[in-house]
Amino acid sequence: MPWRQTSPMDQKTQFIADYLRCTLSITELCALYGVSRKTGYKWIERYLTSGPPGLEDRSRKPGSSPHQTPEHVVETLVELRQHHPSWGAKKLLAILQKRHPSWPLPARSTVCAIFSRHGLVPKTRHRRHIGHPGKPTSQILAPNDVWSADFKGHFKTGDGLYCYPLTVADGYSRFLLGCQALSSTRVAEAKPVFTRLFKAFGLPKRIRTDNGVPFATNTLGRLSQLSAWWVRLGILPEFIEPGKPQQNGRHERMHRTLKAETTRSPTRTRVLSSASMSASVKSSTASGRTRCSTCAPPPPAMPPPPGRCLTNCHRLSIPTASRCALSAPMGASGGTIDGSTSHTFA
Repeated sequence: MPWRQTSPMDQKTQFIADYLRCTLSITELCALYGVSRKTGYKWIERYLTSGPPGLEDRSRKPGSSPHQTPEHVVETLVELRQHHPSWGAKKLLAILQKRHPSWPLPARSTVCAIFSRHGLVPKTRHRRHIGHPGKPTSQILAPNDVWSADFKGHFKTGDGLYCYPLTVADGYSRFLLGCQALSSTRVAEAKPVFTRLFKAFGLPKRIRTDNGVPFATNTLGRLSQLSAWWVRLGILPEFIEPGKPQQNGRHERMHRTLKAETTRSPTRTRVLSSASMSASVKSSTASGRTRCSTCAPPPPAMPPPPGRCLTNCHRLSIPTASRCALSAPMGASGGTIDGSTSHTFA
């Protein structure tokens, strides 16, 4: 049999029931329940006055507070806040001090509490937290395993236009696949760049980017219009953790050289062309040090990985008749894809 549990209210009720039976005196009854006679008389009086509800605990809140803010000060503060909803407690206290120097003004924290009690503090809308899969763990063992893409900030030229360089590199060879100067980070401008790179170098398995526009969004899955297009092509988007650019350190190191070699003081020139920007950072060595194309020979062309078509025709649903020219080795076809092929990247 489990132990019986009683609450203070149950004990008070039993105390009154024993009192009404008149079998024990007040002294014996208080000794039985372990309370003083003063407490026993208090509960008996409350029961005779208010009945069973009188046995409930009453609030111990004081009826008045000597340090309470005067009512006329509260009304004036509320009125000022309603006229100036964007003004804070500090500014309103300074105004009230000038108007009424003799009034006892409360502290700033007290004024904030007064505004909160009167519903004059707007509630901040908390943004929904979007989960992140964590640090990328995919291994880079061959060309086209992982590409990295990013925007190298923005630069303002002398004519007042902004330049947004979009850079794409191969994670295995660190070869700079593309460096295109765009006028914005919109998908409409970035998508043709990736289309050209896919036709020239084939489709990678993954593309590693940050969580910015146009690669990711704040929706579930972080898929944007551009990354959803990659998924339809069979490419897996790979996002680094927010605020940790070192997880895409190879690309950031290339950006350091890009900035050092191409940025100059603003002049009366138009936005740099893609060819002029990529000329300074054209190739990478196997050790990861980027070298200028003007002082070093170009690197060898990237061979397609074993078992993968150079242009990944099997993943793009290209007709069999068109695969012969596209799947030929670099030496046989020259490695170029003209506009007459049936590649569809839309």
